[in-house]
Amino acid sequence: MDQKSHEPVQLEPEATETAAPVTCAGCGAAADGTPPTWTCSVENGSRRYFCDDCARANLRAIEGRLDSSWW
Repeated sequence: MDQKSHEPVQLEPEATETAAPVTCAGCGAAADGTPPTWTCSVENGSRRYFCDDCARANLRAIEGRLDSSWW
């Protein structure tokens, strides 16, 4: 196969109390603290978080690993 392999993603440092709150990349909802039930997606080397509602509405696209720009 002639597929290009992906470059390793540099992980962001752990969030601190002074960091900005996590916001949903779909609807813009803000989370209080670390949202354990939200979905995290790495797209183009950056992390994108999606709230429960946005993740449920786009579950098939997320499982198909489509970038959020497609949905």
